[in-house]
Amino acid sequence: MRLSGKKVVMTAAGAGIGRASALAMAREGATVYATDIDQSALDALAQESPNLICSHLDVTDAAGVANLVRSVPTPDVLFNCAGYVHDGTLLEADDEAWDRSLALNVRAMGRMIETFLPAMIANGGGSIINMATVASSIKGVANRCVYSASKGAVLGLTKSVAADFIQDGIRCNAVCPGTVMTPSLRERMSVGGNFEDAYKQMLKRQPTGQMASPEDIAPTVVYLASEDSKVTTGQFIIVDGGWTL
Repeated sequence: MRLSGKKVVMTAAGAGIGRASALAMAREGATVYATDIDQSALDALAQESPNLICSHLDVTDAAGVANLVRSVPTPDVLFNCAGYVHDGTLLEADDEAWDRSLALNVRAMGRMIETFLPAMIANGGGSIINMATVASSIKGVANRCVYSASKGAVLGLTKSVAADFIQDGIRCNAVCPGTVMTPSLRERMSVGGNFEDAYKQMLKRQPTGQMASPEDIAPTVVYLASEDSKVTTGQFIIVDGGWTL
């Protein structure tokens, strides 16, 4: 198994890409310390594999993150998956939208890295995986201004960590999906009251004619967690079904 003996700490493991990735890494032999803010989702996830050790975490809570690092082993892999999608243009984004997006999508990710990084370095290094998206500096997407700005910052964070700690055995990469049919996306598409129309509009931007599932993204996470990617760092791995072609 590709991840046998590896310890993974990850956020947002309760649903969507996080859940699919947690299960995929557990199947590959990793012990996954899975966190999420949704306790009921964690309870369900914990039933799926003995390799999943679940605990509640609000990634915006500095004290909670500090407690987590004291309660889990030093990870070989840190997967930052938590995020928030604000829907709207710049003119539809208020201070609350900016503050929440930057706090959850950027600062919380930075806090997780800075909290676990010293022990990972002392342990000989490891892989840090950040969840980004093509809706960032990679591609302009309508009605995703604040989200794209925050995810562009994630790409900058990824490059900086990769450059600063490469000599310490740390690899840092970002996964950049396109449109993925997650519970979060389903909820957003249902807001207007016409899910089918919203789905058709989303599908139009998929050159393959197919919507990606969380399980389609998980193999990329496994790759970056494994020694198969030992010479890969500072990269943005695009898995978008050809949307950016």
